[in-house]
Amino acid sequence: MITQEAKLQTLNHQINEIIIKIKEIENNYSDEIGKVHPIYRKSALNLVHYLGLRSFDIDHLQDQLRDLGLPSLSNVEAHVMKSLLTISSILNHLLGKPGREKRKGIISIKKSKKILNRNTKLLFGYKSKKRRTRIMVTLPGSAGDDYTLVNHLMNLGMNSARINCAHDNPATWEKMIANIRQSSDKLTKSCKVMMDLGGPKLRTGSMQPGPKIIHIKPEKDVKGMVVNPAKIWIAPPDFPPPDDTALAHIPVSEEWFKNIKRGDSIHLTDTRDKKIKFIIDGRKGNGRWGYCYTSAYVSSGTKLKLFKPDNTEKLAHEVGELLPLEQHISLKINDYLILHKDPMPGEPAQYDENAKLLHHAHISCTLPEIFKDVKKGEPVFFDDGKIEGIIEDVNDDELLIKITYAKDTGSKLKADKGINLPDSDLKVSGLTEKDKKDLEFVAVNADTVNLSFVNDENDVQQLFDELTKYETSVGIILKIETQKGFKNLPRILLRAMQTFPIGVMIARGDLAIETGWKNFASIQEEILRICEAAHIPDVWATQVLENLAKKGVPSRAEITDAAMAQRAECVMLNKGVYIEKAVKMLDKILRRMQRFQKKKETMLPKLDDADKLYLSHDKFNI
Repeated sequence: MITQEAKLQTLNHQINEIIIKIKEIENNYSDEIGKVHPIYRKSALNLVHYLGLRSFDIDHLQDQLRDLGLPSLSNVEAHVMKSLLTISSILNHLLGKPGREKRKGIISIKKSKKILNRNTKLLFGYKSKKRRTRIMVTLPGSAGDDYTLVNHLMNLGMNSARINCAHDNPATWEKMIANIRQSSDKLTKSCKVMMDLGGPKLRTGSMQPGPKIIHIKPEKDVKGMVVNPAKIWIAPPDFPPPDDTALAHIPVSEEWFKNIKRGDSIHLTDTRDKKIKFIIDGRKGNGRWGYCYTSAYVSSGTKLKLFKPDNTEKLAHEVGELLPLEQHISLKINDYLILHKDPMPGEPAQYDENAKLLHHAHISCTLPEIFKDVKKGEPVFFDDGKIEGIIEDVNDDELLIKITYAKDTGSKLKADKGINLPDSDLKVSGLTEKDKKDLEFVAVNADTVNLSFVNDENDVQQLFDELTKYETSVGIILKIETQKGFKNLPRILLRAMQTFPIGVMIARGDLAIETGWKNFASIQEEILRICEAAHIPDVWATQVLENLAKKGVPSRAEITDAAMAQRAECVMLNKGVYIEKAVKMLDKILRRMQRFQKKKETMLPKLDDADKLYLSHDKFNI
């Protein structure tokens, strides 16, 4: 029978073995640690210590420590060496041996929390009252013309505003930033401006344009009765809808638009010779909302007649030039798709009158340089994994892809949809020419630049080199969204830590597809742990409260996801019609959850009636 002393001796030996290995790894990477900015020097050392600890299989060791009531190494990410030395000293004391010598320059639990708080403040500014985790909100382009929206979001708890350089232009970005700065001054809050560089995003190319026509459809119930009219945006051509609730944009001239008033109606005859009426409602910026209670097909040049509420005709006009109807390719399992270099517009499969296949469906991609990196048998995913395929043939100009997963009724593949090649060794990375152009604006106007598709330390260095062209102290957020990015994360961080402030965004959309759905939960967890070991703030991003932001009602799963997000230093919300509602909900969830958990550490707030065998949550309501 193993004695208690023998157990303690074995545990002490294992701890010492880990400490020795960690010191070896520390020496091996002393050059990399020495190059980081002094503000991150101890954090870089702790990161290397953590990776040294994780090079051991310590499950059994943790169980043994728990059985003896000792610290089990379960939350040591931020203070590895200090925790190991403390456990060793406890074991020595129990064995009647002298305690371990203290080592200078290592981080205590208390100090690690201070360092992370400092680094978070450097990147994101001050936190909201009664809430540790910051909220980042992706602003729509309409925020440039809608100061009220920006101000309301900030009042509800937005700590930083994200502007995606893949959309809009510098003129719009400038107006958005002006509204953010104005609201910050008015509310005496520090809202940071975060700007995303698009990066080398692999997407589908254009499709053959369809007819210039729009189909307006009101919402109906199962009996075919209209329950919600179709919402139509009526405005001059250069003023798109302010949000995505509009089913159609009817372009009209500025002169004619000036005559439209609330309560008026627009009468027209659609392409089927059906009489249609739009009821005009309130004005929004440079356009007006109209409502239609019947289905309609409207084409360019359709005659419009404007009537007053008393049915007096005002003025006739005609619909301006409509955009072509968006086309798509319908794909089913076992169908074939050709992905090609040639930028010619894509088309669905072609058949003759006897349903015999003439040509496979085809579409181009935005990064033709990938063709030299892919191999036969590798998987390919389209549109956030909604369509899956396998590469059956590769040549210099085309990939022949067999569809292995799609809806039974067929999945629609449209232009500008994401393409993922998770098993392919793609050499495409770094800043695109558009990124470099956008950086001219970002470096001068933003607080932080978000670097997309970071695959290795060379991508970080390329950003460093580009930023030397500008007098800027812009912070950097590294977006981890590929298999390579995850694999190289420690090296990416050590290179990035040569400047400050920095952070990491867990871009969960592409990352989940790239790493595989079954792996994603653990990979997400590992990124959180690595960031904590380096005392680097992280951002929990992609589809947080997405149903709530877009449809106004949250799903149960996304409420749980939002609650888990408090372990990060910041949570990102994407834009949506109900974004204000989503910010308000997220603020409440985060403030409530931090009573139960601080990052990974479980908290035990008092339950008032627990001694009476009752549970209560009223005191935690905010």
